[in-house]
Amino acid sequence: MSETMAWSLLVVSGILEVCWATGLKYSEGFTKLIPSAITLIILAIGMYLLARATQVIPMGTAYAVWVGIGAFGTAMVGIVLFQESVSPMRLLFIGMLLVSIVGLKMTSH
Repeated sequence: MSETMAWSLLVVSGILEVCWATGLKYSEGFTKLIPSAITLIILAIGMYLLARATQVIPMGTAYAVWVGIGAFGTAMVGIVLFQESVSPMRLLFIGMLLVSIVGLKMTSH
């Protein structure tokens, strides 16, 4: 697998992390069958893609980027869908996550 493909899989996996994290909210603690099943399926696919990406990308870099995408995306979903706070400091730290993700990509070889 090419490095470009590995990074693509990693980004998709990070986006799926946002989806399953959001699904946790809709599953209401895994008490709702359909949202719970969808959440678990998305989680499994995301883990598979992360595992595939780590065949090319160093594990520490891949995991940090994956967590960063998930944290950034989930924070944005929380703000947009669930009206979570939008304080300047919170936005600053969310922005720092994004800078860290880009920095890891730029420095990994």
